[in-house]
Amino acid sequence: MFSTVHMFSKSTLSPGMLGAISALVATFFFSLNDSSIKFLSSGYALHQIVLIRSIVALVLLMVVIVPLDGGFKVLRTQRLGMHLIRGFCVVFANITFFLGLSVLPLADAVAVFFISPLIITALSVLILREQVGPRRWMAVFAGLIGVLIMVRPGTEDFRIALFLPMIAAFAYAFLHILTRKIGGTESAATMSVYIQITFIVVSGLVGLSLGHGQYVGQGDPMFDFLLRGWAWPAEPRDWGILFLLGITSALGGFFISQAYRLAEASVIAPLEYTAMPIAIFFGVVIFGEWPEPLSWLGMSLIIGAGLFIFWRESLQGRSKGVARPRTRR
Repeated sequence: MFSTVHMFSKSTLSPGMLGAISALVATFFFSLNDSSIKFLSSGYALHQIVLIRSIVALVLLMVVIVPLDGGFKVLRTQRLGMHLIRGFCVVFANITFFLGLSVLPLADAVAVFFISPLIITALSVLILREQVGPRRWMAVFAGLIGVLIMVRPGTEDFRIALFLPMIAAFAYAFLHILTRKIGGTESAATMSVYIQITFIVVSGLVGLSLGHGQYVGQGDPMFDFLLRGWAWPAEPRDWGILFLLGITSALGGFFISQAYRLAEASVIAPLEYTAMPIAIFFGVVIFGEWPEPLSWLGMSLIIGAGLFIFWRESLQGRSKGVARPRTRR
């Protein structure tokens, strides 16, 4: 079977190093994906963007990735139900995250989404009956303070839209739990294909229901993004961005799955936090968004808490993968 190891080279690099490179490549693709969707959110419907993106991604997976990862036999699965549940978790998380992204600064949305490692830590106690020590609970508490600083409830700067990436983080936490249950028997290509199929089915059904735009006109950019009717791309540039979204979605999901297959989660997970400086860069360069001073403080607490949890995991010799399972997009 071909794998990412073969795709990089025949190589003298260790699996851990190849996994780290895969994670960095995937993080860049996902950051580009986020920025592109935010860029298109003022002119096209979310369900239209996701449908076109997923069709392109599925074609790329079936034509290139699946043949390189063992051929179409890898699509056979005894766990179709689990794939469908994972797919719906991803769809729900995408809807909430991208709706928030349409009205929030890019860096703020990404930072709040990074509470997913903290949520997974809490869920590991409730669902998997794992033991979490006081230091990690303190990190969870610090991360939640960071979220409160960014959301600022009870002040005139309160932004309810920041709850959307937080909801998305909960959905991805559940996705992560499910991934741990099937990751030992299902390949990265298999999981990526079934997620894209779920995207196509759901976004297609939503498009048939809302694609005429009969419910638009709420005057809120976020709801317009959700309810807007289909629109034929007006410029060749927009077609290029839509196809780029499909490519980044397919390759990002594949490479992050391979990263966790090649290296320990305690090595890979912190590398995903490189999405934060990339988001700040894209936010400044593309959208003219420079984070506010309080946002910097909230981001620091969230990111610091997540990295502390990864560090504690590595010290205890565990590989729990407490990170955004980025097969999502």
